[in-house]
Amino acid sequence: MATFAESILGEPNFIRKVEIVSFLKKKQNIFFNNTIIMKAEIAREFIDIMKLDVDKNMVITACLMYSCLRIDSQEEVERAKKEIDKDREFLKALGFSDRFCKICTEYNREYCDKNVPREPESDILEIVDQFGAMLCNRQDRLAYSVKEAMYLLKNKNLKDVDNKYLGLFEEFVDVMEDIKV
Repeated sequence: MATFAESILGEPNFIRKVEIVSFLKKKQNIFFNNTIIMKAEIAREFIDIMKLDVDKNMVITACLMYSCLRIDSQEEVERAKKEIDKDREFLKALGFSDRFCKICTEYNREYCDKNVPREPESDILEIVDQFGAMLCNRQDRLAYSVKEAMYLLKNKNLKDVDNKYLGLFEEFVDVMEDIKV
């Protein structure tokens, strides 16, 4: 019998991946909502439009899974710092590889060893996590516009960070903003 990881990583269809994670939410009560789906879609479009040479399947799956144990409250930052190993162990128990777990835990640089080289897919996850979060309303603030979110991402959140995809992501946002519907 296939592990959860084998099932979701073996599924090429984005909507089916979302359905698989929805099923896990019903069984394990993981954190999974529309913001997670939106971030995964941003990552998918970013990789496709900018023709990035990364493991697209790994990135999309990581976007859907990296925040499984997140709690929807102000205490999340403290929980994540203290329980990064718990998050990694949860993903390992689902059958995910060490590399996949590393990608998922590297979404936030504060929680990682600065002396260990980052995975390229982690940089994409970092960008879409922060950018996507700014596009959503929260209890303490309204959503930022796309322009405001990009400005904050570039000039505050990732200002002194070596994220290898930040420049390309800015180009991607410009391309998407220019599309007329």
